[in-house]
Amino acid sequence: MGKTLLDKVWDLHTVRDLPNGQTQLFIGLHLIHEVTSPQAFQMVREKGLKVAFPERTFATADHIIPTEDQSRPFADGLAEEMMAALEKNCREFGVKYFDFKSGEQGVVHVVGPEQGLTQPGLTVACGDSHTSTHGAFGAIAFGVGTTQIRDILATQTLALARPKVRRIHVTGSLAKGVFAKDVILAIIRRLGVKGGIGYAYEFAGDTISRMNMEERLTVCNMAIEGGARVGYINPDHITVDYLRGRPYAPQGLAFDKASAWWLSMASDKDAVFDDVFSLDGAALEPQVAWGINPGQAVGVTENLPEPGASSGGDRASLEEAYRFTSFTPGGPVRDIAVNVAFIGSCTNGRLSDLREAARVAKGRHVAKGVRALVVPGSQKVQRQAESEGLNDLFTAAGFEWRNAGCSMCLAMNPDKLKGREVSASSSNRNFIGRQGSATGRTLLMSPAMVAAAAISGRVTDVREML
Repeated sequence: MGKTLLDKVWDLHTVRDLPNGQTQLFIGLHLIHEVTSPQAFQMVREKGLKVAFPERTFATADHIIPTEDQSRPFADGLAEEMMAALEKNCREFGVKYFDFKSGEQGVVHVVGPEQGLTQPGLTVACGDSHTSTHGAFGAIAFGVGTTQIRDILATQTLALARPKVRRIHVTGSLAKGVFAKDVILAIIRRLGVKGGIGYAYEFAGDTISRMNMEERLTVCNMAIEGGARVGYINPDHITVDYLRGRPYAPQGLAFDKASAWWLSMASDKDAVFDDVFSLDGAALEPQVAWGINPGQAVGVTENLPEPGASSGGDRASLEEAYRFTSFTPGGPVRDIAVNVAFIGSCTNGRLSDLREAARVAKGRHVAKGVRALVVPGSQKVQRQAESEGLNDLFTAAGFEWRNAGCSMCLAMNPDKLKGREVSASSSNRNFIGRQGSATGRTLLMSPAMVAAAAISGRVTDVREML
């Protein structure tokens, strides 16, 4: 019987099986940032330990940094304290740090792939729930907490339970104006935000295999929003071509040898899965997550659901969503006006995302009263976009062009919603309070859809603008 990629990677990284049924798993790549690592380093320091494999840990700053004035010290004292701690810890423990001066700083889940650190067959851990992003390369990647960061720093291992594997098979060519973000929102809508608990999601099918690496990163990024701690895509020639020439990827003959091994890690043709789910990608339209979790989504031409049509927990969740949002049950999602538009995040802050949004913004202008931000996912993305003139295009259209960072995705920085503002956002979560206001409301959609909403001042079917 064949093996899944998860089983192959898990078995290769198993140090030992523990009496409680968990596995002591070696971590091939450890990524850290300024928010969840300071306490972990301090715990290591207090125990008189060293970082076991400093060459396997890489750091950047993203969550708390401002995207306008990045001069030091930061105006926010706590943010400055976190930055200083990260810098000190990297110096003292010999950890590579992609700082502002390096020109390689950015959102941790953008930096890892673009540097070639994320590779097929690795176990990847980071103190951030959206570490599932890295599964796009055929890695087994997951978010961890601060005490687990401590364990990785001190031992390079973790105790984890092996998940089951659900294969999510997406087929058909995506229509114009439908993107990877719409695919993953549709999957979460159908399987639910708790549907993936206990599972790893293997995304497959011809729709997935046609996606470029940046699109695959978007899909895997939001696996966690469906309850799956791990989401991955089998490596193929697209994966190999993306990694070729990256700074931390093997070079020369070593790359050819590595790429052959990477491809061998894909799930076997006769692999057995614990569950299989199928989705017709050709039938999808642009999606809008309108409520208080990413599973509360509708197609852009649909009406919002009626709570009475659901039962049990679904109905209670819908009723809570309507109490919070004040949106009209059964009303067209396209009637929802927006105050803020945010393009960026580890979900959709890469160059291809900015290009798609720029196609919509070109020759148009942000609606009166709408505040629109474009935040590149890394300094490298920022340079590439500026070399193509995307910054000038966005600025001419009335968008604010910012420096790299997490920005309004989670608002642990100056970029926040105010009061009851409604945000059209290309990020990954629409939880209550997620974007910095306890009463602000977030609509999740693709970058192109966000640009369309910014220009029209309300949720708009981007297909009408392409």
